[in-house]
Amino acid sequence: MAHKTATVTLEGDGLTFQVRTGSGHTLTISSGPANEAPTPAELLPVALAGCTAMDVISILRKKRQDVRRYEVDAKGTQMEGPPHAFTRIDVVHIVEGSGLDVEAVRRAIELSAIKYCSVGATITSGMTEVHHGYVVRDPDAGIEHTGEALVTGPFHAVAEAEIAAS
Repeated sequence: MAHKTATVTLEGDGLTFQVRTGSGHTLTISSGPANEAPTPAELLPVALAGCTAMDVISILRKKRQDVRRYEVDAKGTQMEGPPHAFTRIDVVHIVEGSGLDVEAVRRAIELSAIKYCSVGATITSGMTEVHHGYVVRDPDAGIEHTGEALVTGPFHAVAEAEIAAS
């Protein structure tokens, strides 16, 4: 089983964070009023567009399609109130080239959506469990507390019942 990791560290007093991925890449995210970096929610359509784009171009190249320009536009619609969950994401593939086989393009998109794109599969499957844990340290007292706060996802009702019973 593959593992992907990320560490998100607060920078300063605002809502800006530095992200470091398990593969060693870094980026900045923010929800501050200065609009200095993408918000975490903006990265969900980015991840979906990037994932499917890599699949589709790989498939089209294997099919020897003469792709000269390729772009993927993703537009997500979020709920008005908290938690502002995405209710829809539209993904449009714009493919340009000489003599492109439209069916090959359609099929490459379909294969990405139903077989290869892990981001799309995660968003649409409803099978992802998220375990929210914590580590609280008091370095002055030399004390550390750890635990699990909540599990969300397909089994979250079980977790909520366990919390209510405790």
